Amino acid sequence: MPNFGIVAQSFKMSLQNIKANKMRSFLTMLGIIIGVASVIALITIVQSVSDYVMNQFSDLGAGTLTVSVNGTAMKAGLTSGDLKRLETVDGVEGVSPSMSLSTLVAYEDEVYEEVSVSGRATIYFEKNAERLLYGRMLSDRDMTGESYVCVVDQKFMETVMRGDTVLGNHIRIAGYEYEIVGILSEDESMMSAFMSGGGDGAVIIPYTNVMDVSMVNYVNSVEIYYGTATESSILEDDLSAELDNIFNNAEHAYSILNMESLMEAMSTIEGMMSTMLGGIASIALLVGGIGIMNMMLVSVSERTKEIGLRKALGAEPLRIQLQFLIESVVLSVFGGILGVILGLLIAMVASAALDTTFSLQPNAVLLGLGFSIAVGVIFGWMPAKRASDLNPIDALRSE
Repeated sequence: MPNFGIVAQSFKMSLQNIKANKMRSFLTMLGIIIGVASVIALITIVQSVSDYVMNQFSDLGAGTLTVSVNGTAMKAGLTSGDLKRLETVDGVEGVSPSMSLSTLVAYEDEVYEEVSVSGRATIYFEKNAERLLYGRMLSDRDMTGESYVCVVDQKFMETVMRGDTVLGNHIRIAGYEYEIVGILSEDESMMSAFMSGGGDGAVIIPYTNVMDVSMVNYVNSVEIYYGTATESSILEDDLSAELDNIFNNAEHAYSILNMESLMEAMSTIEGMMSTMLGGIASIALLVGGIGIMNMMLVSVSERTKEIGLRKALGAEPLRIQLQFLIESVVLSVFGGILGVILGLLIAMVASAALDTTFSLQPNAVLLGLGFSIAVGVIFGWMPAKRASDLNPIDALRSE
């Protein structure tokens, strides 16, 4: 077994040989650099985007189940009595109807067509209290259907009010005059981006008012709030049982969106994508390994006399093999380090371009470096073995 001194000397000689052939060594490492950079960049970018999407879903669906009602021929939606039945299900902290209203909004002498108008219940405002900037939220006394008050978001304040005093001011919605009692920060959740058509901002009024204007006594979309101690999958099953009773077990009468289940499925898909992309990028590492083997075989051919002389002077085959193997590993490790740096830079640029948070993935870095070391050992072994097997007499006779 070679001692540390022999390994150190072999390492020094490997560096000298690499320096003596700088261009060839760089071109040899290029395959490793590209391969490792591809692995690092792809995995890191996928993970950063996945983290961003998962955080959006987490912010949107933490402690919430969404029930969408298609209804039946006999029952179009959920009545106030049905909502109370859902509130009695174990684990439910609150039920908030979610209703939208397609109408125009007027302020002073101008009419705005791109304002998102929605109706919500008290529990919604309690669960989103952190969004309140000024004024107050809507309360139970505003849900009688006779209270014409609303809250608006920052975008509405900027595009419609344009610097006017907001709180206490009045706007007209569907022909009714509403007093603005609160200002909310903009809802940046993913669901809001999907549902909102409000290029001029958003206005929220009591859901009972939306029902009156729409002349309906039922709702088709409900958010179910539950506590951290409640298992969402169990609650989903309990809600399904209650909804089956409400709709007399009719098929396709409703659907329940469980964000936690969706996030688990997305996490599984993200893992599969990372594995697939890592496998594809590893092909470049394979090409880089072949390049290293080719370079080392050329090096063995060029240094045949040197090898013969060293063996004639008593150098053991294992020491010859060790020198060439170390040289191969050094090339691959240097290429791997440069590949890691390049891959992280690419991932940082991509994260900035995609407006996501850069997330360093230690596993990806270790994978890239591990691959590069493995490539150096595997593809460097054959040339090293060939060098150690050379007959010293034949080597010294070679031209």
